[in-house]
Amino acid sequence: MSEAWIPSAGELAGFRRAQKLAYDCAEAISADMKPGMTERYVAGRMKEYLLDHGADDCFHEPFAWFGDRTAFRGLIAVKQLGGFNPAFYPGLRRLEENMPFILDCAPTVQGCTADIGYCGVVGHNAILDRLMDDLIEYRALILEKAKARRPLSEISRAVDALCAKHGYDPRHKAYPFETLAHRIEKLKDDGKKSHLKIANFGVRNVSELLRDRIRGAREGWNPIWNSSEASNHVPTPGLWAVEPHLGFRDVGAKWEELLVVTGDDAFWLDDDVPHVRRWIERGLWKQAA
Repeated sequence: MSEAWIPSAGELAGFRRAQKLAYDCAEAISADMKPGMTERYVAGRMKEYLLDHGADDCFHEPFAWFGDRTAFRGLIAVKQLGGFNPAFYPGLRRLEENMPFILDCAPTVQGCTADIGYCGVVGHNAILDRLMDDLIEYRALILEKAKARRPLSEISRAVDALCAKHGYDPRHKAYPFETLAHRIEKLKDDGKKSHLKIANFGVRNVSELLRDRIRGAREGWNPIWNSSEASNHVPTPGLWAVEPHLGFRDVGAKWEELLVVTGDDAFWLDDDVPHVRRWIERGLWKQAA
């Protein structure tokens, strides 16, 4: 198995700050969202917020999906070139009352990158409420099996099975390489205020993922966590951005956050995240979750 990087306590504090910035951004922007706003406008506001609050790079620039695009219905569901679909980019879909939305951003701050997913609605959507409630089970399942050091492909298939039990579509399979999670690496803090991006993806972070791909092929592990044979290995130490994404009819919901894997344990980087606070408020949360 790989001699993969295990973050120090100081490094974890840096990643926790980056993840908090990302969720603070999603909560601040969503609080001001109104019917009539387009995905592109909202994603632009998220980008401004992140830059104004210390982000100096990103894994990818912000995404915003409204309505049935949260469940990846229509053109956004088309799979070609391994799932790299231009329809993922924020478009001109306008927000409507009671329409679900998903905000997804991945800022880098001083070499530490986070990748988060946040969902909500202006008004009320009963299906979204149900999906968001049920997502608690996925967080508990993934952590339990990662702690038990079950193979990543087995955990991914367990997530698929839970989706089938609930009657949901595992919409993370629409992502490139049917990704349930992907690696995040520590970047050098070079003090620069901005870094090169290509097609809205940060070159430094993507380059690290490609290096992991090469190193993983040599060492027998996969930086893309999915149900494939390539992920048939125990959790590799380091940081994983985990993003179960559920779909039911024309409504989709997800969370995304960093899972820390050590040589013999696993834990979520931070329990003080919006979806956990929501579960606490609704009486769904147990400390074991």
